[in-house]
Amino acid sequence: MRVAMGVCFNGNAYQGWQSQSSGLTVQDKLEKALAQFCTHKVSTLCAGRTDAGVHGLMQVIHFDTELVRDMASWVRGTNRYLPSDIAIQWAREVPPTFHCRASAVARRYAYIVLESPVRPSLESGRVGWVYRPLDLQAMQEAAAHLMGEHDFTSFRASSCQALSPVKRLTQIAIHQHGPYWRLEFEGSAFLHHMIRNIMGCLVTIGQGFERPDWMREVLHARSRKAAAPTFSPDGLYFKGPVYEAHWGLPDSTPAFDWLP
Repeated sequence: MRVAMGVCFNGNAYQGWQSQSSGLTVQDKLEKALAQFCTHKVSTLCAGRTDAGVHGLMQVIHFDTELVRDMASWVRGTNRYLPSDIAIQWAREVPPTFHCRASAVARRYAYIVLESPVRPSLESGRVGWVYRPLDLQAMQEAAAHLMGEHDFTSFRASSCQALSPVKRLTQIAIHQHGPYWRLEFEGSAFLHHMIRNIMGCLVTIGQGFERPDWMREVLHARSRKAAAPTFSPDGLYFKGPVYEAHWGLPDSTPAFDWLP
């Protein structure tokens, strides 16, 4: 039987998603909990790996098992063995043709920024931070240069393992809610550090250090050296993948309406 699950997590305590020898990753904690519930080793695949400090609103995983349980038991039973900052939101039996990564038609992220003269305290680790005012129109004009299909080499980490730097961005929405800024990204797929590198450029432009059409120059340079420094992981949230309706998987994160 193949099981898909939606997982949310606070990434502050972890060295990213992907399993490491330290055991201090979200995947390590999840697979340990699944093994305790199933009483056998479980290997999981995920829709999109996340870096250290990045949070997951709806990471989707799948795995194969011979254990038969109702889906509510999968949720409650696995959560019993997970730390308090990781929780299964739902479980569904899926056909063997479903693949959490390959079946996704898009992926979504949100980045939350606090604009304040004082660094975050209660929101520490959950928001990025700028102390200079941001210009909404300038950032929107800059973001428009990134829409569509492009070679995003300028926003790609040197350690990126993607086969191609060509990706399609279908949405960058920017909204301000008091001192908080929320930026929404949706695209076919994303390179390693791609959003954090885009954020670095958007913040540079929003603070007035570069003009909006500088973003086009950075994009066309196809060189990481042309872009701004990588922005903090603290405010980055993986909202999850998008699947075609026929898979019958949930497509919302109602537990996170508290985000600005």
